Amino acid sequence: MVYPSGMAYSEAELDLIDRTEEVEIETNGADGAVHRTIIWAVVDDGDVFVRSYRGPNARWYREALADPSVGIHVDGIRLPATAVLASDASSIERTSTGILRKYAGDPAAKAMVAPELLDLTLRLEHRGPE
Repeated sequence: MVYPSGMAYSEAELDLIDRTEEVEIETNGADGAVHRTIIWAVVDDGDVFVRSYRGPNARWYREALADPSVGIHVDGIRLPATAVLASDASSIERTSTGILRKYAGDPAAKAMVAPELLDLTLRLEHRGPE
């Protein structure tokens, strides 16, 4: 299947991301090296959001901002995505609510909604197969 630019994730892809506790984000370093990092991802109304737990200096976060062509690895599947800064109030609130819902039993969830991390929210927009 060919996806036009900006096409939404399928319901199956969203469901898979939503029910998977940890996904891997694939980013590209300035030297061309490809890195994978385990992160949390939340789904809200067809959008996929992530946030840097380790602040703005986390390698994956810096690399995603420098080269927004990323991949989401979930259950053996790679979903190509574009990382977009989502520091608007609505995206921040949707992400925080999603984190507190999905990871309610994990003590780290409260740390993920700390005020200093809110502006580190990214939306991962579907790019379709490469």
